[in-house]
Amino acid sequence: METISVLKDIITLKERHEKTILNNKKNSHDRGINSSAIIDLIAEGGVNLYRYIDNLGLLKESDLLVLSSKHHYYYDEKELKHVRTLVNLKKLNHIKYLDLFLKTLVRILPPETNLIGCFSNDRISTGNGLHYYHPSRLYNRFLNFLDAKADQIMNKNEVSELLERNGLITINMTEMNGLTYFCSQNTRNPDNSSS
Repeated sequence: METISVLKDIITLKERHEKTILNNKKNSHDRGINSSAIIDLIAEGGVNLYRYIDNLGLLKESDLLVLSSKHHYYYDEKELKHVRTLVNLKKLNHIKYLDLFLKTLVRILPPETNLIGCFSNDRISTGNGLHYYHPSRLYNRFLNFLDAKADQIMNKNEVSELLERNGLITINMTEMNGLTYFCSQNTRNPDNSSS
């Protein structure tokens, strides 16, 4: 049932995108929803990420850029100067040089740009104030240790501090099905490019 609803949203976005292309030929000032970015977001990030961004009201942003976790693209500062929302599909837990990654984004992205991403929480809450470590997560950490993969243990407080330390303020954090999604915003002053 949920998949059908999301598929309807994709079809609606595609129709809107096609209408926008026609309107853009008439009026070059109109900007439309980047439906290919939304389709990539759902295909790779999943329905929960799509819903999270939709609940924040950011799906209507025309300047939304989705960074794939599977494909590598290179953007320069000129290409990113109009981005208003950047969605990173790679979990923060799997980014090896996370501080450098965030500092680079803050430096390149325009001020007040939204950064959306997710991470695996180190503990699962039972709802009654108790927390436990999921056995499969411990097993996965052990396997990642053997494979020498970057799989950092994170929680909401640590991620908030990490984002703030690198020039981003946390606007929202929401946990869904074992992942914590976050929305943060670049606080870099445009007059101070060294931040």
